[in-house]
Amino acid sequence: MNKKLSLKLSGGRHVQGILQGFDIFMNLVIDEGVEKATSRQQNNTGMGVLQKNSIMLEALERV
Repeated sequence: MNKKLSLKLSGGRHVQGILQGFDIFMNLVIDEGVEKATSRQQNNTGMGVLQKNSIMLEALERV
C-alpha cells in the first residue's frame, strides 16, 4: 500500500492519489486524491472510495 496511482475513470475523469487499501471486489481507497479536469484545473478530493466499475489504473511507483 501507500503507492501513488494515476486512475482513469469512466466519463473521461482522471484522479491521482495514494492507495490506502482495497477490498475483494477491487474497490479502492485513495488518500490525497486530486481530480484533474479537462481544462487543466485540479480539484483536491482528499480521501475517498472508488468503485471498480470502470477504473483503469497505472502505478506511478513499483507495486
